[in-house]
Amino acid sequence: MDSIWILLGVLLMLAGIAGSILPVLPGTPLCYLALLIQQLRTDKPFSYQFLIVWALIVGVVLLLDYLVPIYGTKRFGGSKYGIWGCTLGFLAAFWIGPWGIILGPFIGAFIGEFIANKDSKQALKAALGSFAGFLFGTLIKLVTAFVMAYYLFVSVYY
Repeated sequence: MDSIWILLGVLLMLAGIAGSILPVLPGTPLCYLALLIQQLRTDKPFSYQFLIVWALIVGVVLLLDYLVPIYGTKRFGGSKYGIWGCTLGFLAAFWIGPWGIILGPFIGAFIGEFIANKDSKQALKAALGSFAGFLFGTLIKLVTAFVMAYYLFVSVYY
């Protein structure tokens, strides 16, 4: 039965890592769920204190994921149009591949800001802020997901 929990945990962890990049999947919560599933194994690999600390970390990362792009956009003089444009640009261009992931949010934020205030210089500045916030939020999620994947790996193989 333990092998089922391990397999389910690995699948959830992979989905969580993918979700750290894809806005459609809740990345870090899926990774955390993978750790929780491991507690169903015969010998529980994690302490309750460990799981509580990780629940708090995941909560903070989820909060930062929403706040960092907003902060980046506002810091560079942007509006909610830039934030929405960044998100929609990512969703629209994700399918193109790595260039879509990089250029989509930036172009979307620029278009959103340009629609909002018609000043291309200000739109470019706000788009840079929104894009920087988006990238930083994604980096935070990826680092958190990979650290949880490390703990899952260690719980299985050691």
